[in-house]
Amino acid sequence: MLLSEDSWEVVTLDLRVRPVIKWAGGKRQMLGQYAPYFPLDYRAYHEPFLGGGAVYFFLSPAKAFLSDINEELINMYRVLQTSVRELINDLHSHLNDREYYYNLRAMDPAGLNEVQRASRLIFLNKTCYNGLYRVNRKNQFNVPFGSYAKPKIVDEEVLLAAHFALQGATLERKDFQVVLDRSRSGDFVYFDPPYVPLSRTANFTDYTNGSFDSREQARLADTFHELTQKGCLVMLSNSDTPLIRDLYGKYLKGFVVVQGVRCVNSRGDRRGRIDELLICNWLK
Repeated sequence: MLLSEDSWEVVTLDLRVRPVIKWAGGKRQMLGQYAPYFPLDYRAYHEPFLGGGAVYFFLSPAKAFLSDINEELINMYRVLQTSVRELINDLHSHLNDREYYYNLRAMDPAGLNEVQRASRLIFLNKTCYNGLYRVNRKNQFNVPFGSYAKPKIVDEEVLLAAHFALQGATLERKDFQVVLDRSRSGDFVYFDPPYVPLSRTANFTDYTNGSFDSREQARLADTFHELTQKGCLVMLSNSDTPLIRDLYGKYLKGFVVVQGVRCVNSRGDRRGRIDELLICNWLK
């Protein structure tokens, strides 16, 4: 059923606001542990590694600056913000079929309009194996078909809720250091970067065709320090590793150990709970 012009205006205020897509490292399952540490009062919210946006949708701040380096992801959020009715209608055209999936996966998104690109991303995310977003060095999506019986490709309630939650947000495809230009004293900044791997085989940073190595982690730590000096409230999540403890050692009193869930591995026996760090620069 397509969303009509009339039904578009009939919405309720209690729509569920939750992530539209599944994203590796997504924080929806962590919100219960994070919630006690979110600041209650801040001027504006910044999230430079937006991903699935679980923390943003949970907080639903009135004013936000959201960014990510992934071009397809930011396009999807912009379409959600401005053209959700067209997006929903396009999503209804997709088929949960293996051949259709691989044909659409092989398609160059540059040849599609913005709504079609956003629709393609959501469809692939809902029907690919394990809901995993991964690209190769040519920036081509390369996750196999998931063979799910009845994937919920079109969740109108969630899409509409996300649309309304995004109305106060500025969306940009930018490097995380854009936050230095956008932020002001009293702002809340949340960093959820690609995590430092716990082992050589645990690394997963293929959200784009770049990489987020130890040099990038150090650059992020420098940004965290600069924001602290500006008077921003800064929170960062990452794996509990010697590198992270060294980079953020001056905030030792702001270290909170939480139980993360590793869920992107294709093998079930390699998923499970692991220690993660939540670092808050205002905890004394």
